[in-house]
Amino acid sequence: MDIDSLLQPFQRFGVHLGLERIEQLLANLGNPQQRVPIIHVAGTNGKGSVCAYLSSVLTQAGYCVGRYTSPHLIDWTERICINEKPITQEKLAELLLRVQQAIALQQETPTQFEVFTAAAWLYFAQQQVDVAVVEVGLGGRLDATNVCATPLVSIITSISREHWQQLGPTLTDIAREKAGILKPGCAAVVGPLPLEAKAVVQKRIQELGCVDVWVEAAKVRTTQTQSQECVEYGGVQYLLPLLGEFQLVNSALAIAALQILQKKGWQISSEAIVQGMAKTQWLGRLQWYTWQGRELLIDGAHNPAAAQVLRQFVDTFAVDSVSWVMGMLSTKDHSEIFEALLRSHDRLLLVPVPDHSSADPEQLARLAQKICPQLSECSTYTDVESALTSAIATSDKLIVLCGSLYLVGHFLSSLATNH
Repeated sequence: MDIDSLLQPFQRFGVHLGLERIEQLLANLGNPQQRVPIIHVAGTNGKGSVCAYLSSVLTQAGYCVGRYTSPHLIDWTERICINEKPITQEKLAELLLRVQQAIALQQETPTQFEVFTAAAWLYFAQQQVDVAVVEVGLGGRLDATNVCATPLVSIITSISREHWQQLGPTLTDIAREKAGILKPGCAAVVGPLPLEAKAVVQKRIQELGCVDVWVEAAKVRTTQTQSQECVEYGGVQYLLPLLGEFQLVNSALAIAALQILQKKGWQISSEAIVQGMAKTQWLGRLQWYTWQGRELLIDGAHNPAAAQVLRQFVDTFAVDSVSWVMGMLSTKDHSEIFEALLRSHDRLLLVPVPDHSSADPEQLARLAQKICPQLSECSTYTDVESALTSAIATSDKLIVLCGSLYLVGHFLSSLATNH
């Protein structure tokens, strides 16, 4: 059976935050999460790359490492990995069937994310992983991943205003939800936060008596070599394979968490850290791709903070105009994303995001022209391929595909099927 059809029955339950359903479901499965030591990672942006760094280094150090992240770019199996290798389709289907069978008849039906998360816990317990690096799906306090009483380390990467419809309208509300992953007496590693969010997290850390490390960005050590930066944090010098200013913070968060594990007696050598960091890969974030003979930059940039990071990166090339090929979900903060990205003389080619709740390209075009009236072009296309073809045919400037991880994933999967 294919994974989509196994998950289809649960799709209509959408995002429905709360821990009762997942706790009941895991209890029916024998509480596999209690047999899995975890590093728990929350935050608005940076979660995925922090998980990627940790998984890469711990694998390099010789441990059996589970990694659970979302969303996927191309295939559901990407979400559940052991030592960087995705679960097989067959194994995932078997686990999902097992989880479905564990749903009691009188029980409220779990959401798709809860079913999938339960399958991840089950797999990691079966494979007896030494540690699982687990990314929060949404928020933290009521997220389906928040079912472990004693994480090895809890990490909060960043906090900005995203998913406020579910988490609350202010940064204070959102910070309270993210801080819900912190546990009494457990280690907390926290990135730079806006002041009002920082106050909430600090208060929670004090209440719980967490051992806390507040991380600033790693320091750049040399100029760029072969497009990789050599940076330093916590006395460790390492190469940064992932692009963008924000990786100075993300990599430092990972190193801080690894140093906590070292203090707990984990065997993680400096060599393992250096090699693991250098080998880290994270698809679809500030990544160069060659398509029809042209270099494209692709990036999710699915919220305002991520859009600012992308614009900062683009500005390092000193280009006078950028061709943006964009699609966004209907739930995103379109105005703020456009404000972060668009500049006079840029071109904007808007497309729908396939198979998801997409914003209407025509409405986005009207909004973009209001926000940046000096765009040299603002047009809509029925699909990403035709927009990219047009961008390539009419410009020799930088072309960036962005606006949604699902759009980037659709593009990458169409590449995979055409090859």
